[in-house]
Amino acid sequence: MYQYDSVTAYTCYHRLMGRAGVVLLLLLMAAPAVYAADGADLLAEARQLYNQHLFDAALIAADQAHLTPAVADLADLIAARAYLERFRESAASADLVGARDRLRRLNPERFDSMERTEFIVGLGEALYFEGSYGPAADVFETVVDNATALPADSRERVLDWWAIAVDRDAWPRPEFARGSAYQRIRTRMRDELTSRPGSATAVYWLAAAARADGDLQTAWDAVEAGWVRASLAADGGEALRADLDRLMVAAIVPERARTLGQQVESLKLEWEKFKERWGTGGEAPEQ
Repeated sequence: MYQYDSVTAYTCYHRLMGRAGVVLLLLLMAAPAVYAADGADLLAEARQLYNQHLFDAALIAADQAHLTPAVADLADLIAARAYLERFRESAASADLVGARDRLRRLNPERFDSMERTEFIVGLGEALYFEGSYGPAADVFETVVDNATALPADSRERVLDWWAIAVDRDAWPRPEFARGSAYQRIRTRMRDELTSRPGSATAVYWLAAAARADGDLQTAWDAVEAGWVRASLAADGGEALRADLDRLMVAAIVPERARTLGQQVESLKLEWEKFKERWGTGGEAPEQ
């Protein structure tokens, strides 16, 4: 049965810590500064600094904006986001505490739908970083269930976070519970691909969850299908193909070789020949 290992750890960490920060950057850019209070300029400055990844300066501006009651809650939201981004970079516990304190004290009743979505995603991320993976998955799912809550690129990141949280929550559970968790991911990702064929997150997790569920033939097939359809992804599939290749070579190939009683090198060669036939995104293979 699947055991959490280095390839899964690396890939999940890479996906969550290396790419995930874009989502709230987009949301903050999308939220207009329509508040007429004296702190509106400071709020706009905090948002701009956040978008420039100047998180220390964004926190200073957000804390100054918080002194104006009309924008205090939005200022706390930006500050919480800045603390979470700093935590992703530093893993300093004080940053996680700062994010949690800001999220707890703000009142989201005055938020518009986009700001409320940003708040919910911030709650999910804070829960994840403190190790509360099951609750984090439940919070992320409330956003993922709403197909129109996020722009496509932002939805990709939150869907990824949700799957990673479900995966992490499944590790210590009994075997039957782990299987249920991975079936949950597989169902969600199949549905996602039906409505959004270019979802790189769904392609990756269809394969990763099948492998985690012990369904190695389906995982192999899903990687090959994902490799072929990767050009539908927003970046042309470069990042997706790198993740699929890592999953195949480091996990699926050796596990399938043991199951089938075949040589690892034989299956690696089969995979390499497949990639040669299909190239890396649009180019014709050499004759």
